Amino acid sequence: MIITKTPLRVSLFGGGTDYPDWYRENGGAVLATTINKYCYITCRYLPPFFPYKHRVVYSKVETANSADEIKHPAVRSILLTFAEEHGLEIHYDADLPSQTGVGSSSSFTVGFILALKALKGESIDKHELAKLAINLEQNVMKENVGTQDQILAAYGNFNKIDFHKDNSFNVTPVIMEKERFNFFQDHFMLYFTGVTRIASNIVGDQLNNMKNVVNHYEKIRELVDEALIILRDSSRSVSEIGRLLHESWQLKRELSNTITNPEIDKIYQAGIDAGAIGGKILGAGGGGFIMFFAAPQHQANIQEKLKNLIYVPFRFENLGSKIVVYEPNGFQ
Repeated sequence: MIITKTPLRVSLFGGGTDYPDWYRENGGAVLATTINKYCYITCRYLPPFFPYKHRVVYSKVETANSADEIKHPAVRSILLTFAEEHGLEIHYDADLPSQTGVGSSSSFTVGFILALKALKGESIDKHELAKLAINLEQNVMKENVGTQDQILAAYGNFNKIDFHKDNSFNVTPVIMEKERFNFFQDHFMLYFTGVTRIASNIVGDQLNNMKNVVNHYEKIRELVDEALIILRDSSRSVSEIGRLLHESWQLKRELSNTITNPEIDKIYQAGIDAGAIGGKILGAGGGGFIMFFAAPQHQANIQEKLKNLIYVPFRFENLGSKIVVYEPNGFQ
């Protein structure tokens, strides 16, 4: 049995410039972090005592005699791509719900690839793991997904990621003095709006509208470097990040009419009125998780104001996808 543990992510700045439609023409960058909320993939070769070849357990339970019968799109695509001949049992568990803007789909893909490699007795470095996941999601599964989620899931950490016109990328960890870094983390609050959505559908509308909001994407990209300057200068107040997040959210919400709605706007405004400096909807928008940036002394007031929503405390993590159990069962 193999168990992989892969982090979910929070994107701060630059989201949208990590889509191939943008960075292949203009280059792109994001500032984002993985968090201590994870998805877990348990995978083993299925012993030959069952009347089916594969068993896949997530929100549903599937049994199948061939990979192309599996309905879960990522499992089906990955098994067919890997040409896996052996029967598998696969379980998926996660700390946060899927389709909520925290990169769970890519974390699943990355974690599953890592598990399959381990089952075969193979290792894979973080760069190749990210590239393989990107190719599977964008070119094999034909999903409308960006390129940051797979990289963050594989690498972990708080990073600036640069996307180049030739499809290459660079990952640069953000280095801060420890006390400042911890104080920065203390400003984040995460709430579940209660709404899940299919990100690929929302992103499709954004991509179709991209040429009409070029200036917005250019400014969104510039905010990445502005944020880094603030974080690296100990004389600057971290509260300035909150103001940049607010500016970024005002730009993001104009990229498409699918990103926000009256309920999201109401939640955001309630957080601001209660003391948050800024915030944003995570991921493609339309629902999922909303994040606020607020000084610690104002957070109790925000929690009272938003007490009807589920609050999810978190910290940054720095390990990325990893194998936590490696016990092959010998049925290969």
